[in-house]
Amino acid sequence: MKRRAFIRHGAVSALAVSAAPHAFDSVTSGSGKSPISFPQPESKGPFWPDGARMVISISMQMEAGAQPSSGAESPMPPIDPKYPDLPAAKWYEYGFKEGLPRLLDMFDRRKIKVTSHMVGAAVALRPTLAKEIVQRGHEASGHGQTWAAQYSMTPEQERESYQQSVASIERATGTRLVGFNAFWLRGTPHTLEILQDLGFIYHIDDVSRDEPFLINVRGKPFAVVPYTLHMNDIVDYESRYFSTQEYAGDLKAEFDMLYAESAKRRRMMSVSAHDRIAGRPSRAKVLEEFIVYAQSNPGVVFMRKDEIARFALSSPQTIREGI
Repeated sequence: MKRRAFIRHGAVSALAVSAAPHAFDSVTSGSGKSPISFPQPESKGPFWPDGARMVISISMQMEAGAQPSSGAESPMPPIDPKYPDLPAAKWYEYGFKEGLPRLLDMFDRRKIKVTSHMVGAAVALRPTLAKEIVQRGHEASGHGQTWAAQYSMTPEQERESYQQSVASIERATGTRLVGFNAFWLRGTPHTLEILQDLGFIYHIDDVSRDEPFLINVRGKPFAVVPYTLHMNDIVDYESRYFSTQEYAGDLKAEFDMLYAESAKRRRMMSVSAHDRIAGRPSRAKVLEEFIVYAQSNPGVVFMRKDEIARFALSSPQTIREGI
């Protein structure tokens, strides 16, 4: 779309959403419950720990500072990669200066714990912040050592990258990683075997289900805790140019449908929050409003992905593929 057409389209969209009620207005008006319901057959029993009805898992990426000096994705127009992209670097810096501290405070207010997918190089630059994330009760998870794409690595390069990432994060936080997220979900045919060798128990790069499941890796169960590409701030805000109201509407619609389904089967909702994107004031506000809305529905709990993976591995109700 040409710039002029995009501006015209954006203006029309802005008028439309400004006239619409806020997605979470029902929370403040006193009727915050999900409006969708299905006729319920006999349930097979609780699908989650402690009788919870539905689980929401939030991913919080710690990436800022690990991006290349030029060519990294940003709101700025592309630049010749032989020149450093100085404003893009400042855009990324917002993630550790403002975004992560704001999100951490918000998660504390709402008393929820999340999984932080950490790039090893970003952790090496900001070890105190990485340690604080873990000290506040959140999970540290692997996201590669650098922004180099895993799919083009040799098995030896891939293994070395993950070993460096494990060491960087363990050095800063004192925790050993058990979960992994590849760069844009694109691993290699060897990724899961390498992760298994290194003591990982789950990955998130399979988005084919709305619940955790188990797969066969060399005759042993390996957990999948699905990530999301549509409840994803980088996709919706930076690629699809959603307004905060449009994103709020998507979050609510996704939750309402999954919550209705959760009366008769295991359901999990995944939400992604990148340091420099969801950490912006208006976007953090929308995410907090969604959390409040979700928590107003009975039986909704927020869990870290390592907790979900361990439960899935131990539960006889977990779907098994190839096992």
